[in-house]
Amino acid sequence: MKKSLVITGLLSATIMVSCVSKKKYTELEGNLFRTQSELASTEQEKAELEEKMQIIENRVAEYNSRINSLRDTNDALTMQNDGMLSLEGATVMSKNSKEKMKQTLANVDQDKLAQAQTLEDSVNLAVEYNLKKNITETTVDGEEDDVNISIDQTVVMISVSDKLLFNTGSYRINSKADPLLQKLAEVINAEPSLQVMIEGHTDPRTISTGVVQDNWDLSVKRATSIVRKLQEQYNVAPEKMIAAGRASYMPLVDNDTPENMAINRRTKIVLIPDLDMFFAML
Repeated sequence: MKKSLVITGLLSATIMVSCVSKKKYTELEGNLFRTQSELASTEQEKAELEEKMQIIENRVAEYNSRINSLRDTNDALTMQNDGMLSLEGATVMSKNSKEKMKQTLANVDQDKLAQAQTLEDSVNLAVEYNLKKNITETTVDGEEDDVNISIDQTVVMISVSDKLLFNTGSYRINSKADPLLQKLAEVINAEPSLQVMIEGHTDPRTISTGVVQDNWDLSVKRATSIVRKLQEQYNVAPEKMIAAGRASYMPLVDNDTPENMAINRRTKIVLIPDLDMFFAML
């Protein structure tokens, strides 16, 4: 009887130990599963973060490449701009031309120079001086006064007196105008992109001949005569030129004296220059 009770007690203890161990095992097994799940989740998050980091690094590398490219471009532009001088109205010329301009301004009428309010005004004076000196260097004394040059917003307007180019009431060009027209052609031919308009202007006196109907006709014929000569004798490209007639309707002064009418009889050459071209040529 006593032996039976001992065996029964041992069996009970064994069953109890066995039940506790299985419960702990199940709990540990659950903990292991959760840990494995958390580890798998962590590894997935790590992989996603590494992917995002790689994208960010690629973008950073791309931005750095762009920055370096822009830096190289900026350095090149800086080197280019170091040789340029910007003026009002986006006019640009090289430093070499700037030095030539200073040399030219030393010869310009100092009263006119004193009235220059901006750098562009000074450039205009320099271009006017050099251009007039160049195209009138072959004229006889006094005739250079029959050539007037003005500049407005980089547009150059060369006004040539009627007596230098034509006889009264005629559209045939005087041979004494050849040196002037040759120099003008050199200026025009020096700049391929230059556009030129030749305008004829008359006084208001009535004219009617067998070949000239009126002042409109005369002013246009004078302009086309110059255009043809520039094209045929001095090889100026015809597509660069425009011939126009203004008759007597755009006078410079009142037509109340013979002297004033002589001033109004003129041919105007309008062109847009490249400032570097003028200074390099002169």
